[in-house]
Amino acid sequence: MQDICNFIAEATDTPQEFLEESHLGGGCINEAKKLVTTAGNWFVKLNTSDFADIFLVEADALEELIQTQTIRVPKPIVHGISKGKAFLVLEYILLESAKPDSQAKAGEQLARLHQHTASQFGWKQDNVIGATLQVNRWNDSWIDFYREHRLQYQFDLAKRNGRTFAGADVLLDGLDSFFVDYEPEPSLLHGDLWGGNMSFDVQGNPVIYDPATYYGDRETDIAFTEMFGGFSPEFYQAYDQAWPLDSGFSIRKELYNLYHYLNHYNLFGGGYANTAQSIITRLIAHL
Repeated sequence: MQDICNFIAEATDTPQEFLEESHLGGGCINEAKKLVTTAGNWFVKLNTSDFADIFLVEADALEELIQTQTIRVPKPIVHGISKGKAFLVLEYILLESAKPDSQAKAGEQLARLHQHTASQFGWKQDNVIGATLQVNRWNDSWIDFYREHRLQYQFDLAKRNGRTFAGADVLLDGLDSFFVDYEPEPSLLHGDLWGGNMSFDVQGNPVIYDPATYYGDRETDIAFTEMFGGFSPEFYQAYDQAWPLDSGFSIRKELYNLYHYLNHYNLFGGGYANTAQSIITRLIAHL
């Protein structure tokens, strides 16, 4: 790992001599390590060389989130290719259990993050959701953006994987009906905000990481927090106090989590397809 230490030394203008490394768990796509050097500790992601562009985009997303000064994310240090592997070095943050007010802090700070908006929906570049391409071409219309670059993309990918979904075209044609009297703003999103992508530092401050950032409806972030759990009632109460959600969220959250169920099917297969089909059936009933 001394080769990566040399990259860190150049990026930080501080000599770095390798001392030790240890594997870190939790990820299913990248290899993660804690790197200990004479100048401190670093979090390192590793993957095959074709992930170099993905790590570059992740670093850009983290920088954009940092600039909001709202919720903590690990600072990117350096990225590149070394010995045939792509790497991304991040600030190492010691994570601990939540303190009594940690979840409320997370809700309030996420609401402040979402208040950073753009003039259009999308982002300056495509990225990934898990290991799936996520298209972020700028669009003035959230409905068109979500139809084409989120749901239609996943339906097409599922078809290539041998699975079609009854009612998919009906749902796509009827998306407008879920947005009557509701016009979302292009909010800066984490984009992949499930419980495994948020933790807390030693002071109890929330930390989010592994972003799939773009500008979209803030409800998509909140919807995904409910998909696998890990967020307390205090989180939602604090978010809603800082920026109340529209009443239609109770229906739209299924529309937004459909994207993630489809993506999980395309990545992992299994029962995610049946769950996605059930959601489509329920959503069509609301048209």
